[in-house]
Order: sequence, then C-alpha cells, then structure tokens
Amino acid sequence: MNTLSLPQAHSPGRLLASSAAPAASVEVRGLTLSYAGKPVLDQLEWQLLPGQVVGLLGRNGVGKTTLLESLLGLRDAAGGEVRLFGSPLAQMDDGMRARIGFVPQQSQLFDWLTPKQLLAYFRSFYPKWNAPKAEALMSRWEIPQDQLISKLSGGQQQRLSIVRALAPEPDLLVLDEPVSSLDPVGRRDFLRELVEQVLDRGTTVVFSTHILSDLERVAFNVAFMARGRIAVQAPLSDLMDGCRRITGPASRVDLHVRAQALTVLSRRELAGGQLAVLATGEHAARPEGLHDEPLSLEDLFAELTQ
Repeated sequence: MNTLSLPQAHSPGRLLASSAAPAASVEVRGLTLSYAGKPVLDQLEWQLLPGQVVGLLGRNGVGKTTLLESLLGLRDAAGGEVRLFGSPLAQMDDGMRARIGFVPQQSQLFDWLTPKQLLAYFRSFYPKWNAPKAEALMSRWEIPQDQLISKLSGGQQQRLSIVRALAPEPDLLVLDEPVSSLDPVGRRDFLRELVEQVLDRGTTVVFSTHILSDLERVAFNVAFMARGRIAVQAPLSDLMDGCRRITGPASRVDLHVRAQALTVLSRRELAGGQLAVLATGEHAARPEGLHDEPLSLEDLFAELTQ
C-alpha cells in the first residue's frame, strides 16, 4: 500500500499540556507493528495539533521512520488507527494527499530530470502549488535548475526534496531526518523556513532528527520515543525550565514528589534503595536531604529514550 502516492492530476504518550484544543491534524490510537516478532510500535498513542512543530527524538532503531511512514500509510500497521484531519487514513483521497508534504530520509527524486522539470511535473498535481515560493527557495538555496538531479550533491538533493514538500503549501509536513545532509548554514536556513511556514499558514510539522541543537532552535514541542511508544510529549520550554532529576532514598523522593504535586516523567530504581526521578512542575521547595539538579536536552534524551 502506498497511500501517499500522488493525487490524480488536477482532479486534483503522554501529553503534558492538555487544555482545550482544535481538532487534531494527526491522531494515532493503539498503533501496533512488529518486525520478525519484535514489536516496533506498541499500542502507540499520539496527537499532533494544527500549528504545532514537534521534534521526534529516539535512539537509533527505535522506530521513528516506521512511525512517520505509518502516519502516511506507507507502512501497514498490524493494529490501531490513524486519522488525518479528522478522517481515517484508510479513506485518504486526492484532496487529503494534496494537504501533505513529506521528506523521506533518503531523497526519492527522479534523477534523470532537472530540478526545473521535476518541480514542473509535481506542480501539475497540487492546486495550491506556490511557484514563487519554490523559485525563491531554489534561488536562496543555490540549487541549479538545469542540471541533472543525479549530478547534484547530496545536500542539494535534500534541499530540492524540501522545496518539493513546501511548495504545495501543505497543512501537514512530515520530515524524516531532513537536515542530515546539510551543513550548519543550510540547516539554519531550513529551520527558519519551517518556522515561517508555521507562522504564516499554521502548518503542522513533525520531524525526526538526531541533531539536538537544531531542536533548540525550532521545535516548540518535543516527543520522546522509547519501547514502541511516545514516552513524553511536551513544549520544549516547559521541559527545559521545569524538569529536574531528584535522587535519594525512595520513600523520601516519593514524599517530595507528592508534596510538590510534581509530574513524574521517569523513575529509575538504584542500588541501596535509592530512586532517581525525572519530574516537572513548580519546584517550590528545595528537597531537603535529596540531590536535585536541572537537566540539559542531552540529559533528557538519555533519560527518556531508555
């Protein structure tokens, strides 16, 4: 099944913030998928709201690509349901496809064409194709228009793949390691474009990355994937400002967490009856007799993706 095939030509975890919200751009319920008997997605629950930029984090091989491709029908799940824009994925039609932009981990371009020919071809499939935007990005990112795609560098091909995904003015943009072939300047320009896309159009963006510094520049929310599920999703600023590791005797740590009404994100039992808790909330009182420390994004990644 390849639900994200082109439309016909011109027929054309746990969420820490839970206030009333508009209908989800993506809603995943109980998604399950295994390879060789090993669960990759395990009753996974997830929700992406309009205008969210979500960075998806997880260790190598945890299933990030599998999850993103399953959202778009590019992989068949064994169970569960995905809904896009309120409609079941199984009912995806040309109108829904035209609202989605996708950049895979490996660029899937017609390398016997030139970039100009490629964009002209895709333009015919999308009613909201923004030609001036595509031209501006091609110029700014210095992508040769009349050179065979097969002759472009890896970074140029990745930029071209991104232009192809942005030009249709998608409502949902899914990117799998979109900056892996870009140098630091190219990554910065791309991330700036993502922010503008969200601010201008309210696009929902989800992208996986292993470059944590990029998340700190652009991801308003982060989702940590571990053991086949979304362990935690939250605004990055909330995690960075309010998340601390509290370590000490288990009974005293639990007492402090209850007294401060903290939200526990992870618990690790240590030797000698000690407990390490990752907790977020209003840390109004310093825990007496306990070790209390803030965490960097690298620390959070290590704790939440075990």
